[in-house]
Amino acid sequence: MKSENCIIFLLITSVIFFYNKISDDVFAGENIIHRTDVNNTFVMKTIADNLEKTVNFLAEEIGSRGHLESEALKKTADYIKSELKAYGYAVSTQPYIYKGKTYENIFVEKQGHKMSDRVIVVGAHYDTVAGTPGADDNASGIAGILELARLLADEPLDMSVQFVTFVLEEPPLFRSRFMGSYVYARSLKGTGKTVEGMICLEMIGYFTDEPGSQVFPLPFFRWIYPTTGNFITLVSNLKSKGFLKRIKSGFERGTNLPVETLSTVSFVPGVDFSDHRSFWKFGYNAVMVTDTAFYRNPNYHEKGDVPAMLDYKRMGDVVEGLKSAIEELAGGK
Repeated sequence: MKSENCIIFLLITSVIFFYNKISDDVFAGENIIHRTDVNNTFVMKTIADNLEKTVNFLAEEIGSRGHLESEALKKTADYIKSELKAYGYAVSTQPYIYKGKTYENIFVEKQGHKMSDRVIVVGAHYDTVAGTPGADDNASGIAGILELARLLADEPLDMSVQFVTFVLEEPPLFRSRFMGSYVYARSLKGTGKTVEGMICLEMIGYFTDEPGSQVFPLPFFRWIYPTTGNFITLVSNLKSKGFLKRIKSGFERGTNLPVETLSTVSFVPGVDFSDHRSFWKFGYNAVMVTDTAFYRNPNYHEKGDVPAMLDYKRMGDVVEGLKSAIEELAGGK
């Protein structure tokens, strides 16, 4: 890239970034309602324990879940199905073939009472980079999906919610039409349902209070965002900005965990690095919930991505915040 073009790129990105960041902060300042329920300790401990149980099973008992590791993927799929069935859901699968092998997305739908044809999709991928245990990437996301499904199982909602676990997010299928999320998003076009938006849980377990632990895709981000990695982030494209704002509003009603937002263009590195990208491709609103992955977690795509490195209490806070956001989006209590 020529130097003049590089300067223009940075200027455009800076303008977009600051406009969206300022407007997001103004919106958030009008809506923050902090949770102060002193009787919530037992509930939060149960959530944290459940999250840790799932992460331990996937990352330690099963381990690497790469696209060629059929037995590991099957064990993971069986675990997900078993947990969802235990919560009272009728489990469905979406099988498809890649290079002669069958892979499957797993999903359940909690039907809305008033607007069942309007759907919110909550998803995460269950595969890993081959050779890595994938505690944060992405057993943490799967644990979050299962816990949200449990917590919302008996709660009446106006709109329908689909909890989906995707296969084949990681390389070599990343950004391809063989990603489970791409297959799933494409299939929604023929269902007659209106997709309100998709929430992608992509690495939600790594937090640190170490100063300077948070880095950024562009240098000037440190002028606005915290440089300590103790927050969760909501990321969207510009089209999904309104959806992101609604999620943040609901999230902050459910937890005191700090949450940052970014609505920007896809060429900012990392912005489209998960399953939400597939939904953008089909014109849907979609938001990624992330601990910022390799911008914070030194174990990203490494053998050190083990359960002991995760913070299950703050993971529980993420789940509580997302539960509140889904309730607000889908018309719950």
